[in-house]
Amino acid sequence: MVRLTLIFRIVDGLPLAEGLDKDEMESYKSQAKALCQRFKNQPSQQPTRLSVESDNAMFHYLLESGVVFLTLTEKGYPKKLAFQYLEELAREFGRLYGSQVDTVQRPYAFIKFDTFIQKTKKLYLDTRTQRNMAMLNDDLSEVHNIMTRNIQEVLGQGEKLDNMTRMSSSLVAESKQYAKGAKNLRFQAFLRKHLPVVVVVVVVLLVLWLRRYFYSR
Repeated sequence: MVRLTLIFRIVDGLPLAEGLDKDEMESYKSQAKALCQRFKNQPSQQPTRLSVESDNAMFHYLLESGVVFLTLTEKGYPKKLAFQYLEELAREFGRLYGSQVDTVQRPYAFIKFDTFIQKTKKLYLDTRTQRNMAMLNDDLSEVHNIMTRNIQEVLGQGEKLDNMTRMSSSLVAESKQYAKGAKNLRFQAFLRKHLPVVVVVVVVLLVLWLRRYFYSR
């Protein structure tokens, strides 16, 4: 069955809406938020759909128009239904709030969307209803193409990406410092090479000017 549902903005991980449950499942919620935080670091490298295994549960997420739609289900829950559920949320969320996603600043700005989440979730609780059986009997080819990965693998990769980002930033800073130092060295070398000639020319010009000045008096 569908349990936890979270909606985040990709660019900064800001939570936009949440499916409120009596069972808070704090450990899973922490993992869900950690997953969403990873997306903002390398959004272009993330698959638009992914299932992530965590103990006896599965996270499923859909990236749509700069937003992460994520849900937690039991491990045996059909992947097809999980993504149909997320697609319904994405369509309605986009219709209601799509134009506002980039501008909101406060967390859970669209918390009222929980009403639609709860109503839609009820439709997916029982996989044996005629409606859900019909969905399961549809072509499943697109579901087979959705990868399934382990939670530790995904979060571990995120840590590696974070480290790579930090290393890249450090290399850029060091490169700028090196370029600045090299520029100073080139200027000093120029002075050492040409300063004596410049001094001689200045002295000669000064002597000629003084001679001309005194002779003209």
